[in-house]
Amino acid sequence: MADPKGFMKTPRITPARRPVDIRIRDWREVYKPQPIEELQNQAGRCMDCGIPFCHSGCPLGNLIPEWNDLMWRGEQREAIDRLHATNNFPEFTGRLCPAPCETACVVGITGESVTIKQVELRTIEDAWNSGSVVPLPPDRLSGKTVAVIGSGPAGLAAAQQLTRAGHTVAVFERNDRVGGLLRYGIPEFKMEKSILDRRVAQMTAEGTRFRTNVEAGVDITGAQLRTRYDAVVLAVGASAWRDLQIPGRELTGIHQAMEYLPWGNKQGLGELDELPPINAEGKHVVIIGGGDTGADCLGTAIRQGAASIIQLEIMPMPTNERPVNQPWPTYPMVYRVASAHEEGGERVYSVNTQKFLGNDGALTGLELVDVELKDGKFEPIPGSERVIPADLVFLALGFSGPQKSDLLNQLGVEIDQRGNICRDQNFQTPVPGLFVAGDAGRGQSLIVWAIAEGRAAAAGVDKYLSGRETLPAPISPTARSLSV
Repeated sequence: MADPKGFMKTPRITPARRPVDIRIRDWREVYKPQPIEELQNQAGRCMDCGIPFCHSGCPLGNLIPEWNDLMWRGEQREAIDRLHATNNFPEFTGRLCPAPCETACVVGITGESVTIKQVELRTIEDAWNSGSVVPLPPDRLSGKTVAVIGSGPAGLAAAQQLTRAGHTVAVFERNDRVGGLLRYGIPEFKMEKSILDRRVAQMTAEGTRFRTNVEAGVDITGAQLRTRYDAVVLAVGASAWRDLQIPGRELTGIHQAMEYLPWGNKQGLGELDELPPINAEGKHVVIIGGGDTGADCLGTAIRQGAASIIQLEIMPMPTNERPVNQPWPTYPMVYRVASAHEEGGERVYSVNTQKFLGNDGALTGLELVDVELKDGKFEPIPGSERVIPADLVFLALGFSGPQKSDLLNQLGVEIDQRGNICRDQNFQTPVPGLFVAGDAGRGQSLIVWAIAEGRAAAAGVDKYLSGRETLPAPISPTARSLSV
């Protein structure tokens, strides 16, 4: 174990964020580097708890106590080996995962949990900086070919696992760059795209082939995929966004969050010769949806120079403490402040949008009403109606499943009652050789679940192609996060 008394004598310390007035002027990541000595002391807070419940909180089965101990001892090379044993992309999860491992930490029962996420991030970054992260091409090729449709975290994880197993893998991406939502959904201030590019370069050196600007089902049909490849992995995500069909929805100025954020990505990277077509500069912005995507819209609008920003949430304001009905080690719904929330804007809870208001076809405001939860339904509070001004509205209401594309029809997949693609315990659909990984089969979820899905689906593909059962499968398709 790490420091036997670390969790008693060392308080929890997280990396400092850059000053707000400075970071909103650029698109770079908001966190300052944490001194290695301070980070090692944080790793030393990991106690010999006997049964590490952090493993239960993490679907990847990360060996958290092991690499905490190794980092505390200064054995960074051994630490990255233990980290990479379960996680293909710790630099992604170390930045983007909400860390359910930390809410399941035993230290967190009576105190503040170990900063697992920060130790993970520092471990992988030190490994990149020292040159320890190198391509791992297979010793021999199997002669089998695999097509992976989609280059988000699930698709990338499946592709890397299968490439290293000796199969020839081609990843198809409909956008102009690899990464899926990691590229055109996660703002630059949460993860700079150079972080993604270096991992893609490693995968390319290992032998994975990337095909961008190719829309499966259009540029290459489902029949062609089945003919050319021995197996196909659908990692198309859950990109069918939820809408808000209320009076005034047809007005201009109302956009889905995922229509807006990709332009912010391009702007942050300096890839636009002019202002983006959806631009918050000088406008009164309203974001409907209180989750992470809404916060991403908030941070993007601040950097574009919005005149005002309000983020609306229909749920009541969470408490600061873990709710009684969400006991340890479950992931609690508590009040959280993202970096974007520190930068500006207003958060309003227990409110519902009844109508979009406009003039000459353009959005001018929203009609709101306060709500309260009664018998599982949100009931409007009489007399609480009001109007707020708005030039621009972003809908951040989540996703309902994969888009019903030509590809899915061509492949003949089945859709379950939740809108997800049906699959068996090996992540295979009823169509032989056709597998599903990530949100397309699970529904909207976290990046850590997507990577776990990609690894597990790769194990199913490898078994189908070679008969082997050597690749790790950290989860089953029916696995779910801890709940009560």
